[in-house]
Amino acid sequence: MRWLLISKIILSSGYVLLAQTTTTFVVPSAAPSSAVTVDPSLLSVSIEFFAFPGYTELSGTTTCLANIEKLRGAPPAFRIGGTTQDRATFDANLAQPVNYTVASPADAPTTLTYGPSFFTLAGQLAGDVTIGLNRQLNNLNNTRAGAEEAVQCVTGLLALELGNEPDLYSSSSPIAGGASWTPATDGASQKSWFTDLSSSVGDIFQGAVYLQYPRWSIAGLIPILGDAIAFVKTFSGHSYPQSACGGASTNLSNLMSHSGIVSYTSQYAAEAEAAHGVGKSYFLGETNSATCGGGGISPTFGAGLWVMDYVLQGALAGVDRLYFHQGTIGNCAYCFWSTSSVAAPYYGAYFVSEFLGPSSPARLVMLDSGSTSLGVYAVFSGINSAAPRILLYNSAYYSGSGTRSSANIVLSGLGSNLSSVQAKRFTAPSAPALSGQGVTIGGGTFDSSCALAGTQATESVRVSQGTASIGVQDSEAVIVYLS
Repeated sequence: MRWLLISKIILSSGYVLLAQTTTTFVVPSAAPSSAVTVDPSLLSVSIEFFAFPGYTELSGTTTCLANIEKLRGAPPAFRIGGTTQDRATFDANLAQPVNYTVASPADAPTTLTYGPSFFTLAGQLAGDVTIGLNRQLNNLNNTRAGAEEAVQCVTGLLALELGNEPDLYSSSSPIAGGASWTPATDGASQKSWFTDLSSSVGDIFQGAVYLQYPRWSIAGLIPILGDAIAFVKTFSGHSYPQSACGGASTNLSNLMSHSGIVSYTSQYAAEAEAAHGVGKSYFLGETNSATCGGGGISPTFGAGLWVMDYVLQGALAGVDRLYFHQGTIGNCAYCFWSTSSVAAPYYGAYFVSEFLGPSSPARLVMLDSGSTSLGVYAVFSGINSAAPRILLYNSAYYSGSGTRSSANIVLSGLGSNLSSVQAKRFTAPSAPALSGQGVTIGGGTFDSSCALAGTQATESVRVSQGTASIGVQDSEAVIVYLS
């Protein structure tokens, strides 16, 4: 039920908030049949292959991920891979984890070697670990040596990924032998490599790893694999809603649009269904806001709001885990953390993890239509339990100038026993704001090591006859705690 309410609220700062629309949502008393079960490691992390050892030396890597683990009750999973996995050669005699030369620390190497200590570091990670190995160079025996070392050293090894985005291989790729590289060619290659290597390492492969959906798809790969599907542990797709490659332009308003996110993630429902249909998990094994590091939009508060909404929509589309890629240290606009800072997108990762909470299993449902700028979600601790938390998202873009409107969201069906509820606000002065420019969760922030700084405060919201009204500004989100 919706009705229009025009009102002006004058803040002490002098800004005018115009509450344009009041929208009512009924909170179910228990999880509806449409609610989806959420993996405890739904929000996970991908790290570029060559940069992985460097990430293990950053305090943010440990602290940022420990924060998420505390909120969810399980650690984020790791995927170690990316473009440079297909440039890497295993050297059993190499003392250091990786060896390469670059003209600038901001560059990624065009060729590199890695040794056994690379896997020693990977073995120290908490949670599931997926490791990407080289297929493009067509050196099966070298990849076998690396795979065998990984199986021996990495206690938490979930899967081995052979090749990164093979849909981008060309006739000049060594594995192609001068011929065109097509979905059929690649499917036959995956089948052959999985079959050959399984005798050494077991049935532990992550299949697909495609970026260009739908021409390259899991649904198309499965029939080609045939009996080799038995060697596959998981399937993965890669996903970037926008591109910053080759001077391409990005758009923050489009990125953070709730209806846009709903539409974009819906394409993965068929992929998830195909993977689940053969008993395999489906991951977005590498994802973030925009390719080639993300350009100007990726470190912003608006991108943090996108992370929050994108994770939830991914789950509703059937994606079991989303692995947010972390690239070259010090040259990565979309990275959650770096050597001495924590970026705004991490705030979104933290906020959505707090919303989902440690419930096992957490069950998620979207209460809005998916066709407007407002997103409303409820999370349930079980089938018959009441929702302990509601998330409200106003994705209307606010640039930081002019009037900042506010949506008045009414929640009904809260029960007659409640007189008030608490709310925590994820906010900033504008969507383009960066961390350090007023991006806060309940007024709190993160310091350079990713430790919580300041106190995260909640607001008390009055409940009358089972109904509460919460104002959510444009480019803002709020968690409402019902218990």
